[in-house]
Amino acid sequence: MRFHKLTVCSFALLVLFTHFAAAQTRQAKHQVDVPYVPTTEEAVTAMLKLADVQKSDIVYDLGCGDGRIVIAAAKEYGAHGVGIDINPKRIQEAEQNAEKAGVEKLVRFEENDLFDADIHEATIVTLFLLESVNLKLRPKLLKNLKPGTRIVSNTFGMGDWKPDRELTVGDPSEESLSHRLYLWIVPQRRLNHGFDFGAGRS
Repeated sequence: MRFHKLTVCSFALLVLFTHFAAAQTRQAKHQVDVPYVPTTEEAVTAMLKLADVQKSDIVYDLGCGDGRIVIAAAKEYGAHGVGIDINPKRIQEAEQNAEKAGVEKLVRFEENDLFDADIHEATIVTLFLLESVNLKLRPKLLKNLKPGTRIVSNTFGMGDWKPDRELTVGDPSEESLSHRLYLWIVPQRRLNHGFDFGAGRS
């Protein structure tokens, strides 16, 4: 009986240690790469117009913060939206904001690493990250998104992938963000399975 109790106790400790180690691994993997800076309301409106949001669209915001972009897409256009953020406080805030706006049936929020999230159903993706993060994310966007999907980024570009359109919001001389917006349209994959990043129009 004593041996059995020791075995059960050892197993419980092993399970607890494994769970703790896994949590530590997830925490180490899911480091926040971008500080939280909300998109201005003016830029939110401009980003949705630049993306030409329609009621039939599914808008994904990667690094959604308080959920303002997908909430605006649902409220103004009737589009469905998904916000993804690694910070549980932001997710909770976004869910509360969606309820206040009366669009909780059109949007959902997911606590997840944007590099791990399933985004294949998106028809529009919005970003307010850093250019270095955009570049890391670019292969996932091109692999997972359907040709024709619109990608709109606040402030930061995609390296040698030239945007199809650019837009200036407000006074760019002001020392703040949310003034320069970029639109890319996911291209058809070429026969050699590559993409022509120089094909965009500035």
